[in-house]
Amino acid sequence: MIPIRVFLATVVVTLLAFAVGLLLGIVGIVIASYVRGVPADLSVAYRYIAAPIAAIVGAIVMVLAIALELRHYRQSKALAQIERMN
Repeated sequence: MIPIRVFLATVVVTLLAFAVGLLLGIVGIVIASYVRGVPADLSVAYRYIAAPIAAIVGAIVMVLAIALELRHYRQSKALAQIERMN
């Protein structure tokens, strides 16, 4: 069950980070293009803002999820051993 939980947490948080990064990227590009008076190229928001943010956040979340799941597994294993001793 550990790999499934790690995978699901990573996918969900990565998609959320992509969505938030894309929203902020689009808003920033639209504001910058309005100030400069040039047409907005929104493909920049996908390539250079949202995708790198999602990749970085996904990698961080995967490492943290693995660490937390391993800690939880070891803790439950130790508690089960203590229970058997009593």
